[in-house]
Amino acid sequence: MTEPMPSGLMALPPAALAEYQAWLGTVKQRIVSVRLRMALAASRELIQFYWDLGALIAHKQAQSQWGDKLIAQLSADLQRAFPDIKGLSASNLKYCLRFFQFYTAGQGASDPEAAAASLGQQTVDQLPWGHNILIFTKCGSLEEARFYMEQTVQQGWSRDVLALQLKSKLHTRAGQAVTNFSLTLPPPQSDLAQQTLKDPYTFDFMAMTAPYNERDVERQLTQHITQFLLELGKGFAFIGRQYHLEVAGNDYYIDLLFYHVTLKCYVVVELKNRRFIPEYAGKLNFYLSAVDSLLKREDDQPTIGLLLCRDKNNIEVEFALRDMNKPMGVSEYTLVESLPDNLKGALPTVEEIESDLLRLENRNGASE
Repeated sequence: MTEPMPSGLMALPPAALAEYQAWLGTVKQRIVSVRLRMALAASRELIQFYWDLGALIAHKQAQSQWGDKLIAQLSADLQRAFPDIKGLSASNLKYCLRFFQFYTAGQGASDPEAAAASLGQQTVDQLPWGHNILIFTKCGSLEEARFYMEQTVQQGWSRDVLALQLKSKLHTRAGQAVTNFSLTLPPPQSDLAQQTLKDPYTFDFMAMTAPYNERDVERQLTQHITQFLLELGKGFAFIGRQYHLEVAGNDYYIDLLFYHVTLKCYVVVELKNRRFIPEYAGKLNFYLSAVDSLLKREDDQPTIGLLLCRDKNNIEVEFALRDMNKPMGVSEYTLVESLPDNLKGALPTVEEIESDLLRLENRNGASE
């Protein structure tokens, strides 16, 4: 939408007006940049403030016998003295303490200054406080926390998305697909491609009723394309489902076709609602050759294939991929399987189970 032009500039020639608009855009960009730096600086100051509060509380607790009573009293006193400052509630002060303890315990540091200096090397202060709370309350180690901090900064995750990734234990799945990338791609590309793929993929946003086939899974994935792309990770752009290719006068259809903007290559995704067998790798290799010949541009990197199966044996997969000349990986995927309508009424509900347990307890109590 074009902004209204100030009346004082209406008499200027078109070239001068265009020059002014360009200059105005530069000024606006400068303001946006300054506001962003101010917001980041304020966030860093807040994180440092909470770190200092946590350190003070931890050391005071170590010197006294007050325990949690110290936090309740400190919260009341601070809120009375600084009613305009948020973040001084007892619950948030407990988070400040856990924040300090998580990183110092993980580093074995007893000196607050040394711990703070080490903390500054992390990406902690680049994240909002709400993101930090999720990370240090859900992660079991510094290595795990560092993974989610770096991914949040790189991927630009909201707090809700971060919560989903923590729940799905992304750190145990990232880069775990069985691939032949080290043999088929140059080192920088192969390393990046390896980290792009997961194992397993968790499609828990879909509920499928057995029996179902690959087309059912494809249909649901494309209906939930936003969640699907989130699970795939940053950089995947959806091209199409059952993407048509013609080779030697014959028609072929790729289950799902993507373009990865970071890897700068097409990604062919094939779905199999069964256990991996070596023949699947041969068919995927054929599709990759077809895409490289028919779709790949000169400045594109080699097309990558991802075969998603319900189950696999890693040694069998490694043998199948070893002599393939196209880069591909194999991962498992999981779904939420729902009961058919005709069986839903045959199983007890949670309330019925609880009621039966309560009756059993009462009966046992009466017989004692």
